[in-house]
Amino acid sequence: MHDLLQIGGITDAMRERLEAVFTIHRLSDGDYPADKITHVATNGHDGIPADVMAALPNLKMISCYGVGYDAIDTKAAAERGILVTHTPDVLNAEVASTTILLMLASYRNFLADEAHARSGAWENGGAPLSRSADNRKVGILGLGRIGQAIASKLKAFDAEIHYHTRNKRDVPYTYHASLTDMAQAVEVLICITPGGPSTHHIVNTEVMDALGPEGRLINVSRGSVVDEPAMVSALQDGRLGYAALDVFEAEPKIPDALKTMPNVVLLPHVGSATHETRAAMGGLVVDNLLEHLGKGKVLTPVPETAHLNA
Repeated sequence: MHDLLQIGGITDAMRERLEAVFTIHRLSDGDYPADKITHVATNGHDGIPADVMAALPNLKMISCYGVGYDAIDTKAAAERGILVTHTPDVLNAEVASTTILLMLASYRNFLADEAHARSGAWENGGAPLSRSADNRKVGILGLGRIGQAIASKLKAFDAEIHYHTRNKRDVPYTYHASLTDMAQAVEVLICITPGGPSTHHIVNTEVMDALGPEGRLINVSRGSVVDEPAMVSALQDGRLGYAALDVFEAEPKIPDALKTMPNVVLLPHVGSATHETRAAMGGLVVDNLLEHLGKGKVLTPVPETAHLNA
């Protein structure tokens, strides 16, 4: 049997498959044979603490549950020859659907209208008119797999798609080399770029002011991508029209100011949280571990360690 360190939770289905080939040790138990651990199963939120990774001399592979992996030091892993995997593609459609949900909720005044109907206030008068979500100019920050899935679903709403990435892509959408310029040109800004130092607070005051008092900011990527205090100020001052958020800087903590604003929709990081998609993600985590155990290769390496998968 091989030894695996489990960081965070795993499902019963994952555990059953893993226990057939691994002795599982949980980081939370605090007692595990560091010199015997060859594999780690973790998630995008917990990652692997730097001191833990450094203390595992025989670590060969880290399998991450989630498409985001900024809580894992992939540079250090690559330097040590440690493969790191994540779970792309299987959650693309689900996160795209959550993005559409947030956009519709913001434009169609869902929270207020639902409360109006539930409270019985409708008996005394109708609700105010909302705004149409159709024919909007939508800017996507990050046009990777999920970003392209979002763009595809937006076709049903006749959206005019704009995007900002480091490099222009061969896609039928309008490219902007400047994020601020894109924000100026669109009515909705969707964040679906990876987290990490390179994108920390990339959506700042300048970007939000460019989006403007009628603009919608939707974040389904990482909380660190948006300057949260600046966003709160922009919403309070009316410089930004609306925010629809699935992620936050200090999850699971959400700024109290956001909880009280009528022009904000909040979700508890559930972009991919359906039974079907989470089962597929868990399956891919295990598939990567078993593939490495059997062949020394993996199915979905992160870019930083892909060269180790030859």
